[in-house]
Amino acid sequence: MNTTRKNPFTIKDHKEFNEQCIHQFNYQYNNNPVYKRYCNYLLGNKQVHQIEEIPFLPIEFFKTHDVVITGKQIQQTFTSSGTTGSTVSRHLVHSIEDYHSSLDLSFKEVYGNIEDYVVLGLLPHYLDRTGSSLVHMVNRWIQQSKHEKSGFYLRNMEDLIIILQELKDKKVILIGVTFALLQLAEMCPMDLPNTIIIETGGMKGMRKEIIKSELHDILKKSFSKAQIHSEYGMTELLSQAYSFDGRLFKTPNWMRVSARQLNDPLSSQDYGRTGGLNIIDLANYYSCSFIATQDLGKVYQDGTFEVLGRFDHSDIRGCNLMATT
Repeated sequence: MNTTRKNPFTIKDHKEFNEQCIHQFNYQYNNNPVYKRYCNYLLGNKQVHQIEEIPFLPIEFFKTHDVVITGKQIQQTFTSSGTTGSTVSRHLVHSIEDYHSSLDLSFKEVYGNIEDYVVLGLLPHYLDRTGSSLVHMVNRWIQQSKHEKSGFYLRNMEDLIIILQELKDKKVILIGVTFALLQLAEMCPMDLPNTIIIETGGMKGMRKEIIKSELHDILKKSFSKAQIHSEYGMTELLSQAYSFDGRLFKTPNWMRVSARQLNDPLSSQDYGRTGGLNIIDLANYYSCSFIATQDLGKVYQDGTFEVLGRFDHSDIRGCNLMATT
């Protein structure tokens, strides 16, 4: 068996994607003890020969186990935000360069040259803690933009308003969590003709949850002429998907989303029907590339997907398999 790693960021078509999936499955099955035990639990002695047979690891394992290739030195640990007293996910990252490559290539494909933008980060609460992969991502954008006005805004909303008004003739990316963007929209509606607003989700208990279409309607009314986009990512992944319309997300070539039936971890759901979202992230070479999330959504034949919500206080079957080991 060829154990040489192949570069996921050069994938051009479905054939290459599928070949790398099988390669990464075999590597992770043989070298990631948590994933191997879960696969053995589901598959028994059955062999995996094609992509449809690969098991997806329930995302909850990142809260209770070290999901990482044996013997690899950890360069960075990303943690989820969680709520007070809750158990957070831990993503042990062996190669931070994989994360950087994913970030850089995705940004260039979606938005072009980052030096063309002023990057403003509106991430209160995320900046209050350590280990946020989102903060790491936005900080990299800020540094790469090389603009003196690029930076984070924690609670100084008034300064952000002034800067946005000063930069109306510049190309701006304002990336923020939902509750903070809503606060900005209420404080100071304004025309932002050259601004892309990227919402990353997240009320964090600060406001009542609203559906994404309602959020985008509010932002479009408050920030006329701005483009309202969405970003989909999570602590346990090294790649992101983006949406230009607040509904349909598109993945980079090394990432794919599918849907499963809600009561069967090995099932698949038909295109356009609601199911649990499974994610393949081939940038996640030294962890687990095959993750069953707790997000509900629909996947379409062209590869785009939408996120409809989350499982309601329910565990995906199989996630308690190793809770005490």
